Amino acid sequence: MTFSLGIIGAGQFAGSFAKLFALHPGVGDIHVTDLLPERAQALVDEQGLAGTFDSVEDMLASDVDAVALFTQRWTHGPLVTAALDAGKHVYSAVPMAITAEEIAGIIERVERLGLVYMMGETSYYNPATVYVRERLAELGQVFYAEGDYVHDMDLGFYDAYRYSGGEGWKATASYPPMLYPTHATGGVLGALPTHAVSVSCVGVPDRRGDGVFDREVSMFDNDVSNATALFELAGGGSMRTNEFRRVGYPSHLKESRFRFFGTEASFEQTAIHSLWQDKQGVTDVTDHLQARPSVSEDDPSLAHVSPALRAAFVSGTAPVHDRSRLPESLEGAPNGHEGAHHFLVDDFVTSVNEGTLPPVNAWVAARFTLPGIVAHESMRRGGERLPIPDHGDAPADWTAARRPVEASAG
Repeated sequence: MTFSLGIIGAGQFAGSFAKLFALHPGVGDIHVTDLLPERAQALVDEQGLAGTFDSVEDMLASDVDAVALFTQRWTHGPLVTAALDAGKHVYSAVPMAITAEEIAGIIERVERLGLVYMMGETSYYNPATVYVRERLAELGQVFYAEGDYVHDMDLGFYDAYRYSGGEGWKATASYPPMLYPTHATGGVLGALPTHAVSVSCVGVPDRRGDGVFDREVSMFDNDVSNATALFELAGGGSMRTNEFRRVGYPSHLKESRFRFFGTEASFEQTAIHSLWQDKQGVTDVTDHLQARPSVSEDDPSLAHVSPALRAAFVSGTAPVHDRSRLPESLEGAPNGHEGAHHFLVDDFVTSVNEGTLPPVNAWVAARFTLPGIVAHESMRRGGERLPIPDHGDAPADWTAARRPVEASAG
């Protein structure tokens, strides 16, 4: 059984994922569309895909079964909504959306239409998150956790925004840090069975003076490059996250890092070490969580990825990952974000073909994303503590009501 897929956005992420989708035995024909038609055609030519569409509207009006979004961050909410309304299953790069209203609309459609939605959050599959999920009971009561996404603008983001934003790239490079929260929140909430219920956030205005994070230039009216949020968690406990874009830190080594403190044990990471600790001592688990390179940084599928970002696309899986459920066709293929990409693709394909909920479904994605949206508002109010809305757990009886893949010639 296979389904046909439309890729929306042929930028730096799309090539790596297009190759994985094409290798997966559960996917058939793949088409591409982009605001710049030459980029869509180049991706099709490079990877031997089925063809292009002139526009998103044309793709959504076609008979493709599902779409995968790799567009700019603030476009995801409207594009996901349009795709669901067109009857397509949706894989979306992060974040889910940038407003609470967009998130509510996506959840309503997924529940009403019975379509698969998955947010491609890498931190759910981060080796540290996988490891803590496996040993969660040994921590005792987890009363405090941290998730940091520390990615300096100089290490890839300038190039990425120039590539995607054209001449007006500085207006979009000021994207507010807390509206891209899931590489931090997803690693914590992907391990702990809880969600955030309130937040207070403090931001640091940028001082670089290069026209980025300048309110007079920013389409987001944002001058903050670094922000820290403290969240109250349901059932007790707290979570702190840092979203840093001006930071003296080697983000190419580990851009997402985590800490968990429980009454019986704890877990901590630095850029190069991972430690499990209890009341008797410390165990270095770095090797167990270290992702091994999957391909060379010169792999053709990474041609459109800026050199500063390529390290995130070549890391393979770590020993803690269970690859036994992955199709053999993905073995040795480009991976990335500490081994997450193969699992992201397989979970989406499996959910569409079997009509099941993916791990980071709409309800989980909302719990990863909404805390950052509310944190950003708290920051703009001087750190005022604000409640975080919650859409609850996914319905226990949810199954895909529409199975177009059964009739697909894909």
